[in-house]
Amino acid sequence: MLDKVLRAVCVAVLIGAYELAAPVWALAAPPPGYNTQFDIWPYAASKATCRPGDRVETGLQGEVPTEDRVSKRSALGYNCNIDLIGKYQGNGAGITSTSYKNCIYVGSTWPYTTGVQVIDASDPAHPVQTDLLTEPAMVGGTWESLKAHEGRGLLVGTGVPLLFGGGYISIYDISQDCRHPRLLNLGAGSLPGVRIPMITHEGNFSPDGNTYWAGGMLWNSAIDISDPTAPHAVWSAPVGWLSHGMGFTPDGRTMFMSQFSGVTVLDVSAVQDRVAPDFTMHQLLPQYGHKGWVDGQESQHSVYVTYAGVPHIFNIDELGSGGVKLFDTSDPTDIKLRNIIKLEINLEEHQDRWTSSAGFNGVFAYDSHYCAVDRQDDPQALACGWVQSGIRVFDVRDPENIREIAYFNPPAQSDKRYEDLPNSVHVFNLSVLATPPLTGIFGVGRAALDGKINLNDIVLGNRPDWGQPADFSADWCMSPPEFRGNMLYVTCSDNGFMTLKLDPAVYPPR
Repeated sequence: MLDKVLRAVCVAVLIGAYELAAPVWALAAPPPGYNTQFDIWPYAASKATCRPGDRVETGLQGEVPTEDRVSKRSALGYNCNIDLIGKYQGNGAGITSTSYKNCIYVGSTWPYTTGVQVIDASDPAHPVQTDLLTEPAMVGGTWESLKAHEGRGLLVGTGVPLLFGGGYISIYDISQDCRHPRLLNLGAGSLPGVRIPMITHEGNFSPDGNTYWAGGMLWNSAIDISDPTAPHAVWSAPVGWLSHGMGFTPDGRTMFMSQFSGVTVLDVSAVQDRVAPDFTMHQLLPQYGHKGWVDGQESQHSVYVTYAGVPHIFNIDELGSGGVKLFDTSDPTDIKLRNIIKLEINLEEHQDRWTSSAGFNGVFAYDSHYCAVDRQDDPQALACGWVQSGIRVFDVRDPENIREIAYFNPPAQSDKRYEDLPNSVHVFNLSVLATPPLTGIFGVGRAALDGKINLNDIVLGNRPDWGQPADFSADWCMSPPEFRGNMLYVTCSDNGFMTLKLDPAVYPPR
């Protein structure tokens, strides 16, 4: 029965994917015989060499095997060249969190959150909660909207109860005392019933911090926060199907908008330059170009970097084992793929194990979600939250030869439940019941159609039945790990906030 259901769903979604995805990739150095239109990237990043005494992965790279879940081995966690320094679990974490200097702002999950937890990690071994933000946007669930701007010392989040939200935005000054953010917009966006016209799911600052771009999956808005006490919309219009996060060139005039199976490059100079400052623009933004693919079905966000002065983006896919794609963006009308970062568990030939081991632990499985680099120009390392694969760190100095150098998958919190972690998006909103890992149905279906796996080989093992309580046998790490020298500020749904230290033998990479 499972075989028939999976096969039917896989075929249906693949047809949809092929119809909606853009048809051509531009590749700098594809593998031999690589079809740029429909092929799936066949390589995984080389594995890290771990230290003696590390709790290394027992299965494929990035996998928490079924045996470890059933035996509770996953409750010990896994680490390679990374050590846990300190932890503040609190009541769990929403999808993404953010940080500023020594302070961390933990994303909230509607409806049982009490607000955004503020954590002080001045003592990395003993992080403590110092405040709780309870404005309407903060208790409404922040989803992927919570962001901090280092230059202006601002914290912004919007209210997103479930997938979409509308109108509530909170802007805080964190430059004076990041432990106790001070609300700046006391009227519009904060008062109940006094909303700003926008739909939100995700968001990000322009590089100068004067605009907060709110992504609503179907409809996006630009909010002028140059005066953070009086935010107002200056642009609002659709951008693309299932539009998500965004990255920018340093001048803020070019946007890389993530969307279904691709990234669109947009000219946003009219918004950046405020060419129509006295009213809200609704026209479509000029488009430089678009790149689409079938290897991964939902682009999450982009991280802008340069290599020897040449602009690039790391574009992260959150569905379908698409991994992290590196593009040369020197020609915005025709960005060129240089590399894709995947783990072994993401490869086509392992999609049966992808489904078998990650099942019963919610709709998200072993997919990249949010990443960050240690520096924008000539980055040395990229760190990613890879959901059930935990935190993954890569040496990215050579774009053609990216390798994994460290990982940390925190202990499964299988003994915790809703009353313990009401703010965990894993525990409550998406995983109350055991479900197939639906985010990978595209990749699993493609692997079956390509003959790389047999759906009959998907083994469910000694796990809960569908519709029973999920087993929570691995955490969800979805937030961007943020570098603080050789430390990482990390937030995972069940374990909450953690400070991690990279071994000096691997970071800085050499």
